[in-house]
Amino acid sequence: MIQLQTNIADITLAIENDGMLPDYLRKEQTQALQNLLTENDFRPHNDNQGPYKLALSIEDNRLVIRIKNAAAQDLNMLVLSLKPYRRLIQDYFLMLESYEQARHSATRDKLEAIDMGRRGIHNEGADLLLSRMESKITMDHETARKLFTLICVLHKTHVRLVN
Repeated sequence: MIQLQTNIADITLAIENDGMLPDYLRKEQTQALQNLLTENDFRPHNDNQGPYKLALSIEDNRLVIRIKNAAAQDLNMLVLSLKPYRRLIQDYFLMLESYEQARHSATRDKLEAIDMGRRGIHNEGADLLLSRMESKITMDHETARKLFTLICVLHKTHVRLVN
């Protein structure tokens, strides 16, 4: 029997303007949150008292992750520059928008090709997140993929992307 890990018990997102989220992006956010809270592997290196509560926000164009352990103790706040993610986030939104536009008229093969591209961007974003958190957090690739989705949602509500 496989035991699912759930080291993250709760996640809050500091979304500035919820009304800016298109329905398809809101759906991505909801799905990522549900999947993340159902199964995740997330362990801060300086603490073993999970499960953890995460609060994600964007402050001064940086991703800020606040973590509390099961004893409600604040752990070190993680602050990451969003610059390395900028291209990936733009590409992610382009893929989502392409899929939404094609959904009504494209062939199944076209939709699958767009979805494969989106998954590739997701994987790249997850790999970048894993490498940047390597000395602070241990997490699996699927957890990083879901967190990348949430980073994109936060970015969409805080920063105007320029093409």
